Parts: sequence; structure tokens; C-alpha cells
Amino acid sequence: MTKPITYADAGVDIEKANSLVRTIGQITRRTSRPGVMSEIGGFAGLFSLERHIADMQHPVLVSSTDGVGTKLKIAFLLDKHDTVGIDLVAMCVNDILVQAARPLFLLDYLAMGKIDSGRVEAIVTGVAEGCKQARCALIGGETAEMPGFYPAGEYDLAGFVVGIVDNGKIIDGTSIRVGHKLIGIASSGLHSNGFSLVRKICFEVLKMKVEDHVPEFGRTLGEELLTPTRIYTDLVQGLLKELPIHGLAHITGGGIVDNIVRIIPQGLRLLIRRGSWEVPPVFAFLQQAGRIPEPEMLRTFNTGIGLVAVVPEAAATEVLERLAAAKEKAFLIGEVLDHGESGERILWA
Repeated sequence: MTKPITYADAGVDIEKANSLVRTIGQITRRTSRPGVMSEIGGFAGLFSLERHIADMQHPVLVSSTDGVGTKLKIAFLLDKHDTVGIDLVAMCVNDILVQAARPLFLLDYLAMGKIDSGRVEAIVTGVAEGCKQARCALIGGETAEMPGFYPAGEYDLAGFVVGIVDNGKIIDGTSIRVGHKLIGIASSGLHSNGFSLVRKICFEVLKMKVEDHVPEFGRTLGEELLTPTRIYTDLVQGLLKELPIHGLAHITGGGIVDNIVRIIPQGLRLLIRRGSWEVPPVFAFLQQAGRIPEPEMLRTFNTGIGLVAVVPEAAATEVLERLAAAKEKAFLIGEVLDHGESGERILWA
């Protein structure tokens, strides 16, 4: 061999990556907020807490990390990449909102076999849009070019969020008592969970294509499946300002069954009323097509409820009225009971 081998010959284009960093920097500036101290392109993101702890006695940082999962496969099929970033932010941010934390900043990790500048720009634009909805800054991340590691046209996406809350205002469920009410707040659809089952039903059992129009949805299958996950920042922060919220659960993998139980103290159980909330058509479509038993539906999908608030009985009506005034779909879906002899944590009515 007489010709020297470069990194580009191995599939990694450093010049393209450097150019892309400049483009990403322009996108992330749209998410800037007080506290951001650095530009994209350095070795680390800097964020000052000074303005965010002025009214706190014991500030606590709250963090979470997540990804988009196999929902990305739908983006690959549609070659549409500007919404999965919203999903990424939502999955991270909603997990810290339920602790009553205010999101501060997010970092993302994007890896693909060969950098496609247009695709990367679309993905990061979606992440930035999610950060704007979540009221947090996108202050850094990693775009990794990994030849031979990912199939052509595919990538993976992960995120890491940091928020802050005063220690005395953390919501951890310890104040939940018998008689508290469960208020379910609507999801936008599937969000970002259960897509391995969704794909099996739609593409293996039904042999559908993402371009197929589905009358029940009023749009194509791909458009329905790629609907972004809701980000609940403004809603949660608004409720916490004036109303007694003693527990919050983000309904993700595990569905209603597993996620609400996580915030209920030992010795208590839940009564959840079937039919008490509006179920979007996509769930009935999947259940019928896959002959999915109801228990499996409830522990795999959110079935129309993206967030659950646990509130004292006396406050339930006001919480529902506030949500209605904000044009939110919210439902009284159950209540907290004392422990039973059976040991079951959830009863269904």
C-alpha cells in the first residue's frame, strides 16, 4: 500500500462534522435562556445557577435521561426527522416535571453511520423545538459518526436533562392519603412507548405501509404514529403555583398500571375506573388488530393519559376546572384507597 490512509477514508469526515457544529450552534441559540454561559462547539456546556436559586432555601438538581426508542423506525420509514427531537425532550423533561422540577438545560447524543447534514439539522431542529416547549436550553451534546455501526439511513438519539427544585417543594408522593383523587391529563396519542408492539401489529400482522390512509385516524398511519409526545412543562408549572398537587406520574413504558403505583406510598392502593377517560382511536385500532388483552394494553400503552395528578379530594374540582379553562382534556379517573387483604395495588371498576 503506497497511499496514506486518512480518517475520511475510514468513513469519518472531520471537516463535515466541524461545519455541522456551526449549523447546530445557530439552531441551539434559539433555546437560550438566563444561565447559559457557553456556545455549542466547546468541550462542555456551562450553565449558571445564580438566577435560578435566588428564591430557594435548599436548591436540588434533578436529572433524567431517556431516548426515543423504536419510534425512530417510523421516522426512518417516512424519512421525516424533525419531530423525534420533540419526543426526546418530552421523555426526559416530563420525568423531572413530576418531581416539581423546573427544566434548566438539556444535552443530546446523536449517532449515525455516516453524517447526513440535512438529516442532522432536521433532528436538532426538533430537539430545539422541544426545548422551547419545555422552557429549557439546549447547551451541548454529541454528534457521533460511526461507520459500520448503524444501518444506512438509521441513527440513535438520547437526551440528558437537568432541572432544579427547592427541597421543600419536591413532589414525591409521601403526602398522598386515602381519599385523594386521580386526575388524568390527555396524551397526544402513543407518545414514545410500545412501538415494538405497534410495529409488529401494523407492519407484520396487518402488512401496512406508513403511507396508508386510516379512516379512524383521519390521516395516514405514519402521521399518526409519528405524532410527537406532549411536553407538560407549562401545564405542571401552572398547577403547582396555586394548587395542592401531592403526586404526579408520567405515563410511559408500563402504562397506567406500573407508573401510578410508583408514587403511591406502601399501605395504599388505587381504584381506577374504566371508561372514565377518552381513549384516542389509535389504541382501539391496535387492540382490535392485535387482539391485545386489556391488561396488556394498560401496561404497555398510555391509552390516552399522558400524566396523572394526585390531589386532595377537596381540590379535585378546582384542578379540573383550571384544566378545562386552559383547554386541557382532563378526567377524574380514580381515587386512593386504604390497603386491602388481597395485596393488590390497583383495583379496576
